[in-house]
Amino acid sequence: MTAPDFGFYPGDAIVITGAGSGIGRATALRATQLGLHVSAWDLNAAGLAETAALIRAAGGDVHTVVGDVTDETVVAKGLEAAHGALGELRYLHNNAGPSSAAPLPFDDALRISVGSVRRLTEAWAAGGLPSGAAMVVTTSVAGNLVGTEVDWYSASKAALMGYVRHAAAHRAAEFRSNGVAPGMTDTPRLQGFVESDRGHAVLKRIPLARMASPDDIAYAVLFLLSPLGSYINGVFLPVDGGWTITQ
Repeated sequence: MTAPDFGFYPGDAIVITGAGSGIGRATALRATQLGLHVSAWDLNAAGLAETAALIRAAGGDVHTVVGDVTDETVVAKGLEAAHGALGELRYLHNNAGPSSAAPLPFDDALRISVGSVRRLTEAWAAGGLPSGAAMVVTTSVAGNLVGTEVDWYSASKAALMGYVRHAAAHRAAEFRSNGVAPGMTDTPRLQGFVESDRGHAVLKRIPLARMASPDDIAYAVLFLLSPLGSYINGVFLPVDGGWTITQ
């Protein structure tokens, strides 16, 4: 398939967290396809190495950071290294976050899920950004359109959109901010879900009759970041095949 033209400029660089698998990996690979230089971050060194190898095999330029975005030192050193390797970091995809299956205490989960996004965004913007800078957060239909069984997951995903709206309203002179909200997406975290009884029940309620692919989410993220989306700011974009309109 011929790569779409989203209007990115040669030499543009993007930071993508949670890039070791799933949506983050897909965004990194498609960003490369669109000509972006990628700083890929993840806790999982092996998964991140696989992502980097795929990018290099496609002829792309990649820098990697293995570390936890909840750690202020990791964030500061990672951004410094990324800037040194790739130059100005015009774009940020805040994608990393714990799985809803993680047995986290409520307060800890919000600190990890929301605090890490704010920490990285503030550090990314602190030194000044080039014109046209933009940030996208991977949020969810959970907490924003539907409630989930896991309280912290719904609360944290709703809080992430609150932070996006704050930034869109009060930081627009520095960067645009938007949220992408995946529905059921075929990533390692949902491996085998569609074959389960619950998975079959959910699938029947998705008008497009399939789960999203990671690429479906990645292209939505990249469009919102791109110059083509230059007047889109503060949106909550469900990418769910129409699932939530049937609830």
